[in-house]
Amino acid sequence: MLFNSYTFLLVFLPVALLGYLALRRAPFRLGLGWLVLVSLVYYGVWNPDPSEPWSPKYLVLILGSCGANYLLGRRLSTLKHSGPGKLLLGCGVAANLVLLGYYKYAGFLAGISQELTGWPGVVPHIVLPLAISFFTFLQIAYLVDAWKGLTEEYHFTDYLLFVTFFPHLIAGPLIHHREMMPQFRRKDHGWHCDFPVGLGIFVAGMFKKIVIADNMSPIANPVFALVAGEGRVPTMAEAWIGALAYTLQLYFDFSGYSDMAIGSARMFGIRFPLNFHSPYKAVSVVEFWRRWHMTLSRFLREYLYIPLGGNRKGPSRRYVNLWLTMLLGGLWHGAGWTFVMWGALHGTYLCVNHAWLSFRQRTGRSPLPMPFAVALTFIAVVVGWVFFRAPDFASAGRMLGSMIGLEGFTGLPDKATRVVASVSSVHIILALLVCWLLPNTQQIFARYKPALKVRGAPYPARTPHRWYQWRPTPLFAALTIVFIVVIGLQFDKVSEFIYFQF
Repeated sequence: MLFNSYTFLLVFLPVALLGYLALRRAPFRLGLGWLVLVSLVYYGVWNPDPSEPWSPKYLVLILGSCGANYLLGRRLSTLKHSGPGKLLLGCGVAANLVLLGYYKYAGFLAGISQELTGWPGVVPHIVLPLAISFFTFLQIAYLVDAWKGLTEEYHFTDYLLFVTFFPHLIAGPLIHHREMMPQFRRKDHGWHCDFPVGLGIFVAGMFKKIVIADNMSPIANPVFALVAGEGRVPTMAEAWIGALAYTLQLYFDFSGYSDMAIGSARMFGIRFPLNFHSPYKAVSVVEFWRRWHMTLSRFLREYLYIPLGGNRKGPSRRYVNLWLTMLLGGLWHGAGWTFVMWGALHGTYLCVNHAWLSFRQRTGRSPLPMPFAVALTFIAVVVGWVFFRAPDFASAGRMLGSMIGLEGFTGLPDKATRVVASVSSVHIILALLVCWLLPNTQQIFARYKPALKVRGAPYPARTPHRWYQWRPTPLFAALTIVFIVVIGLQFDKVSEFIYFQF
């Protein structure tokens, strides 16, 4: 069920919210049980093949995974900081990774084996269960924290809600149990404030997705289809237009989803951690990863980079750990060599960036001028997104070749062979100005603390009051209605979020 669907907006969300509000005075477990029930319904209605009958097997999968990890976490909490507990933790993490590996990487590995050895004769087609990457990461983090003694003795309902709460279930943010569970236990939810704030954030996310991201897709897709071999090689202008369009589509699609997740959770009185903070304004790749998919960056740092040794074993080992972390982060995004390349490329970026920072500290050199640093970082990120979007290395190579002028320094071709409209560049420029010049969602809603702070992120706990910040006034109510009308005028199709495939 998509956030940008009539079923969610007109049926599911109102029913879920009204039911929760009706149970505010009821026993605590009853309200949590309602949220678990509606979250499982939200997950369970998904059917990978609508032409086939609905099957409960994926619902059984997530319930079985939650049940096994809950029991394992309870046991680990009694064996915290012990050798047997560490062994049990390793087995639990391995079991989760095997489950994820089977569904997400078995076909990829079988394809590699077939190319090298001819076995197996047929590469199996395995349906990727919805959200398996996200709920696997959540539960691995829970097991590690249980062994460290950072968890409480949660009831199974609590744990099930932590994993399956529908606003974050499909594509994050990746939350910590210690961030969420105390909020559900609060009795002082101010619904009269939370609902309008949550609605405003949700509408902002819908605007990003429907009005901006979905209008970038028809620009990016034809260009990437060209480099995939469906016709001629794109000109230099077409290649840059396609790459920039996808760069903007991906950002507004995933940032829009995160806003809608944060907004829908806020309607229930729950604040999620922030996931995006204007990443295309970053002055370095290090800062980019403090602003882009911030909860994933936090997870990779706390549960992969630091256990690998972090920066505790010297600069050389630090660079190796950084590179491996990003390589595995790329592989987490998708079972394909282009995702591995994307992760390796960003790992290389980070190593070069840290080396440059060390050099500057030793020599006392000044940082690059901010506009130049932002532009250099942005171009590096765009190059990475080409690998993220391209179906294979050959396609990515043709795209990058056209971008650097190997096919000539040419503009748009004749109209007869053109795959993007001449006005596409105007749409891209406007979207870039939105990224670089306008305040982001959390800055607009800063007076009402829209999201939890993520450690190491540049989003401040307090910001000065600005004229553009949202307030429950007739003016902002009218602006919200205008946004809803604009969204409604473009609401003629249902498009999946890009991160649904991960």
